[in-house]
Amino acid sequence: MASRVHESERRRSRDARRGRHRASAQIEPFTRGFSALGELAASGAQVSLRINDITTGEMLMSADDHVVVPTASIGKVLLLIEVAARLGDADFSGLTILDREPLDAVADSGVWQHLQAPSLPVADLAALVGATSDNLATNVLLRHIGLDAVRHRAEEIGLKRTALLDIVRDHRGPDNAPQLSVGSARELAWLFQALATGEIVDATTSRRVLAWLSLNTDLSLVASGFGLDPLAHREPDHGIQLFNKTGSGVGVRAEAGILRGPNGAVSYAVCTSYDDTELGTRLGVVDAVRILGQDLLEYVH
Repeated sequence: MASRVHESERRRSRDARRGRHRASAQIEPFTRGFSALGELAASGAQVSLRINDITTGEMLMSADDHVVVPTASIGKVLLLIEVAARLGDADFSGLTILDREPLDAVADSGVWQHLQAPSLPVADLAALVGATSDNLATNVLLRHIGLDAVRHRAEEIGLKRTALLDIVRDHRGPDNAPQLSVGSARELAWLFQALATGEIVDATTSRRVLAWLSLNTDLSLVASGFGLDPLAHREPDHGIQLFNKTGSGVGVRAEAGILRGPNGAVSYAVCTSYDDTELGTRLGVVDAVRILGQDLLEYVH
């Protein structure tokens, strides 16, 4: 697993930080996280990683970031981008009501499947996708918008290795796409960096997407190292603000996001594929990405 950490950023990490993280600043940034992920890769897992400094635009760390890997629900961000871009259309406002239908039904993540309401506004469905990665809301939005429109938008903004491939399914057969979504850590980190700077479609679209992602309740992976309240972290907490999207499936744990703090801001993407036959292997993945999260926190705080 190869890595590059810019010397200028190392110096900035050593020299710029003060306060309660001063002792930690003597450690090279991301050393612990990179070591943990390296051990994971040595054990047979596929690890793809990219970290960018949003302020300088520089790449801080990378490892196999060009490789296309399964990203599970992270691809739903592409759907949110298309929804956000369309909200200015006269026939597609945030208050447009969409009905759920039997063909949309799907289990696992999300809360709409457990609610009685048969219909919800577009903006509420997008909020459910951002907050709980809601599978039913995803399928209803996709049925209305179409996968082709989401793919076209992704290509239009410059993504070549990142795509939402299908609706969410309880079971994938031989005629279905093998994954819900795929992506590269390099493109995902760029995508979140561009959202942070208001460059995805336009500033309004970027803000809408970030507002939905700020609701995300899944802080179980990289973000578990940030010490935030999973149910309430829209506003800065100890100067820390997060926008993230996770993807989880059998043998897949991935996360992409933006972390802002008093001393900087980063976009990051880490994607792991592994043999999920033993719980210990999965727990090792979770532990490794949490350590990376702690490194990210020290960098921005």
